[in-house]
This record gives sequence, structure tokens and C-alpha cells, in this order.
Amino acid sequence: MEEADKLKLEEFLDEMKEYKARHTELISVYVPAGFDINLITKQIESEKSTATNIKSTTTRKNVKDALESLIRLTKGMKKTPKNGVVLFAGNVSKVEGQDNFITEVFEPGEELNVRLYRCDQTFVLEPLDEMLEVKEVYGLVVIERNEATIGLLVGKKIKVLQKFDSMVPGKTNKGGQSAARYSRIRDNMAKEFFRKIAKVMKEEFFDMKNLKGILVGGPGPTKEDFLKEGNLVTALQEKVIAVKDIGYADEHGLDLLVECSGDVLAEQEIIYEKKILEKFFNMLGKERDKTVYGVKEVEKALKFGAVDTLFLSKKLKKSDIKKFEKKASETSVKVELISVDTEEGGEFWNLGGIGAILRFKI
Repeated sequence: MEEADKLKLEEFLDEMKEYKARHTELISVYVPAGFDINLITKQIESEKSTATNIKSTTTRKNVKDALESLIRLTKGMKKTPKNGVVLFAGNVSKVEGQDNFITEVFEPGEELNVRLYRCDQTFVLEPLDEMLEVKEVYGLVVIERNEATIGLLVGKKIKVLQKFDSMVPGKTNKGGQSAARYSRIRDNMAKEFFRKIAKVMKEEFFDMKNLKGILVGGPGPTKEDFLKEGNLVTALQEKVIAVKDIGYADEHGLDLLVECSGDVLAEQEIIYEKKILEKFFNMLGKERDKTVYGVKEVEKALKFGAVDTLFLSKKLKKSDIKKFEKKASETSVKVELISVDTEEGGEFWNLGGIGAILRFKI
């Protein structure tokens, strides 16, 4: 998600979290990308019929009014926006018997894959909150001789990209020369299959800028055979951070691969943070005029448009983090949020918790 979209979402969520109804009458509708908006209209119309069964006259009226406002919205849409859309409506008045109806339409900055309808005392915001989580992206490959699955781990979600079945035949019980020949044929076919998967991996992962690493899994020695015989390009070989023994090469295999790689993934986040802070501290010592730290110095650098990368400690007040993120977005500055889970992160916090690497001297 672009920084500007992230800030827009943060501000929207802060506003929506303030609302709470006196009764179950706030409606949230999530429409995923590519979904037919006309079907959503029909669903809301159906909910309007169901609302007639609500016993409380006031609650029934509020729910029906909210549904009618959403129906007007969806009927006015020719199609679902590119990334999907979220609709909210309801009476948010804190005083019994008074009306304060709101209707909100929010188009997220990244693809929405959740379909949801709910009527509650608060608006459903969890799917939007999840979009603000840092989403590390890892390539996933599970492979055996007769099948393979390629996927992505984006944040906490696993996405299947492609699934393959090979034509490699099973083992034979026959002995002698024919068995040896049959084995050679099987090995050659397996190598061809491995090379096919390696080619697809290149197509999927090679130009993926935010790819942090690749996890490979498979039964027995198959995964090692694949890495050895598949002719995987060097750049992707170097991205392989874990090779795990997995008994499946289907979608379930992807789940198992991620599950048993938790230690590796946690370590990768720490390594990344150590690496970027190491660069900052090295430049602070060797290229002092290309780095700044402290609120006043960083604000000055942002004002001049001189900041290349902005570092903010997660221990800073949320309001301060949002303020600096907003300023950074105005000049397309990359923002790195730093934990205090590492020695370097603690040292950065002791330095004030805010610093930057500059594009040019000021």
C-alpha cells in the first residue's frame, strides 16, 4: 500500500472506531475486488425484509433506514471499484431517541478479498486494520516428483499462485536391465519437471521487489534434488532461506511449510532490522552530513525534501508516528518502523527514536 493510502486508512479507522450504537444497528458491508455489486444490492434488499422482524420499533427503523441508504449507494455504482469497497451506515447518536445517521464509503489502497455483511453495535473494522500490518512477502514452493505448488506468504495470508501435476511415472517392481532403463527415464522426466518449476519460479518471483526470501519444502531428498537439478537462477537460489521436510506438495503442503518455518521467518525480520540500522549507524559515524537524528533535525530535513529513508521507533507516541509518516508521504520518503526487540533497536530508541538517511547534504 502506498504511504498516502496508508495514512488515509489510518485516519479513517481512527474516526470509525469512535462510533458505537446504543443497540445492534450499525451495518458493515465488505465487497471484495471483482465481485458483482448487483448481488450485494440484492443481499441488502433481502436483509431489509428480514429487518421487519426486529421487535424494537426504534432499532427496526434505524436498521431499515441504514439499509435503504446502502441500497441507494450500491444502485448508484456501475461496478465494484478496482480494489473492492467497504460500506458503513447507521445511527451513531449517543442519545436515545435522537438521530445522527452516517453513511461512509471507503475504497482501500490494496485489494480487498473479504466479503462480509454484519449488523452490530460497532462497525466491523478488523479487515481494514489488517491492511496496516507490515506485510513481508515470501515465495513458497512445495515439490515432489509427481506434483508441485507455488505460492506466496503475504503477511499472515497464504496465496496459491500455481499448481502442477507431472507425468513422472511411479516406481516399477521389475528387475534387470529394463528396470535400470525405466529408472533413467523417470529421472530424466523428473529433471524436466524440476526445470519447469524453476522456470515458473523465475516468472513469478524474479521481478518481485518486496520478496524477502523463498521457502522450499518437499518429501525426502526431492527438494534438494530440485534445487540441484532444476537450474534455478542464481539470484533466486540466493533467496532460498529455508528447506524443510514436508510430506505434501499441494495447498496443505504450503500451510505446513509456513508452520514449520516460523523460526526462520521471525529471524528474517530481526536480520532485516539489524541490517538497515547497521547502515544508519555506519553512516552516522562515517558520513555524518548524510544523516540526521532528533525531532528538530529530522523535521528540518523533511522540510527541505532531503530525506531518503526515515526511521521511527515503534515506542514513539502513535500521534507522532502518524505526523512524521504524513510528512514523509509528501516527498515520497521510505519509512522504516523500528522495534526495540533488538540491541540496535534499543540503541536507536536511546538516540531519540527518530532519524534519517539523507538524499543530499543540507
